[in-house]
Amino acid sequence: MINCAEYRRAVLADPRDADAELARHRESCAECSAYTERLLRFEGKLARAMRVSPRDAVAPGGAAFGGAGPADAVVIPLRPRRQRVPRRWLAMAASVLLGLGIAGGLWLAAPHTSLAAAVVAHMAGEPQAWARTNLPVPAPELDFVLRNTHMRLRPDAGIVSYAQSCAFRGYRVPHLVVQTGMGPVTVMVLVHESVSKPAPFDEEGYRGVILPVSGHGSLAVLAKDQSGDLASVEKIAAQVRAAIEWTG
Repeated sequence: MINCAEYRRAVLADPRDADAELARHRESCAECSAYTERLLRFEGKLARAMRVSPRDAVAPGGAAFGGAGPADAVVIPLRPRRQRVPRRWLAMAASVLLGLGIAGGLWLAAPHTSLAAAVVAHMAGEPQAWARTNLPVPAPELDFVLRNTHMRLRPDAGIVSYAQSCAFRGYRVPHLVVQTGMGPVTVMVLVHESVSKPAPFDEEGYRGVILPVSGHGSLAVLAKDQSGDLASVEKIAAQVRAAIEWTG
């Protein structure tokens, strides 16, 4: 099944695409369903703004464009007169510009929104990772998961109780769970995903933050929303990021 990022790229190209796989994703994801509704509302407003009735396409003086007046009607203007732009045209231009601004905003917002949504969606596939435990993953197993990311994790990151190499948006990425005072916290090392600044999110029962890691993509850290507040998650995220040693 497609993820949120793939879905949004498809509907940005065609909000009315009737593809069955897109429909299944839309029915299972409330956020993507709302996103599609916003796109469709925008498309409707833009279509109405671009629609011009025939009576608006009238030349100054009352003759329709492309038509002909009486054969003996010759009009010699005494002086050039500045033509006023009909208000309807001004309103239409303003609507189009506003629509383009809305579309641009949706496009720019999509990458961050879809990345957070994809991280949250990934959690549903591995519920066993959220177990509270004091048993760490064996060091060789953790090193194997991290090796393709060219990093090591120092012990001060906390007890890593879960470590898997998971498929995520076309790449294999480390999916870790660190045991903390507020309970299990998931860490995903996203070396192929970049953000320009910390991007907090709170959705679908999870709250977390995506942190930029200079030269190494980003780090997604999240917890179940009943575990603690966003400030606590951000503190743990900073702790984990500081405990990473990059080897390449």
